[in-house]
Amino acid sequence: MLAAIGDVVDDIVVRLGEPVRVATDAAAAITRRRGGSAANVAAVAAHLAGASRFLGQVGDDATGDVLLAELGRERVDVTFVRRAGRSGTIVVLVDTAGERTFLTDPGDARSLDRPDPAWLDGVDVLHVPFYSLVDEPMATTARTLAGWAAERGIAVSVDTSSIAVLEAYGIPAAHAAIADLHPTAVFANADEARVLSVDGALAGAITFVKRGPDPAIVHLRDGRCGEVPAVHIDEVGDTTGAGDAFAAGVLTRPNWLDDPVAAASAGHLAAAALLSSRTPAG
Repeated sequence: MLAAIGDVVDDIVVRLGEPVRVATDAAAAITRRRGGSAANVAAVAAHLAGASRFLGQVGDDATGDVLLAELGRERVDVTFVRRAGRSGTIVVLVDTAGERTFLTDPGDARSLDRPDPAWLDGVDVLHVPFYSLVDEPMATTARTLAGWAAERGIAVSVDTSSIAVLEAYGIPAAHAAIADLHPTAVFANADEARVLSVDGALAGAITFVKRGPDPAIVHLRDGRCGEVPAVHIDEVGDTTGAGDAFAAGVLTRPNWLDDPVAAASAGHLAAAALLSSRTPAG
């Protein structure tokens, strides 16, 4: 079972029909859906493996009720989710090429504290988006869980999440924070890999560099690397969550540690399935 620690939020997705023009109107299609990097990984993992676990805090409000109900329908275990404060919201601006920009209000999602070792019972992989390492007390909670995972022989994976978050945190400090988790796997997109100067196994972990429609690069611990072609998608309407789906596809493939290159192919398939479920019109 995969467990992911981090955010579950209310995504307000704004698909632009034309470029934004300041101080006037622009055509758009607006929808809402459950989001959050950790929740995205848990949902895809549950679909692929039959079960997963989400660890986080969601508001004690109507939005939180809806978010948890949806995760439950997706067969994600939400037994240990804490309810307190205000649920988070992200406005996702999707441009006409399908690329996205996030306007983020996490609410009280990152107030998760007092971790419990039982959260890791039955878990094989703990997935930690870098978002979960930025704000306290969530950051201490995530580090504590990663430490317990290492003691119990549970693999830890880290997603580098966002160049803006990495740069605000500080690149040397980000390297140290990732290394402190003693990860088994690290996931980064091409921009994140560039700002982190990834040219091999980051923090000694198997490192997957996602490059959109271009082949992913897999850096192995022994210094070798391989390229894994992506799955072609004719039309991409919204890339949000594709990287999370890729991580879930990798981490739920049987024996992914023994053959990470083959696991990257499973990651591409999971990302392609998500992208194919969306159209430019929404």
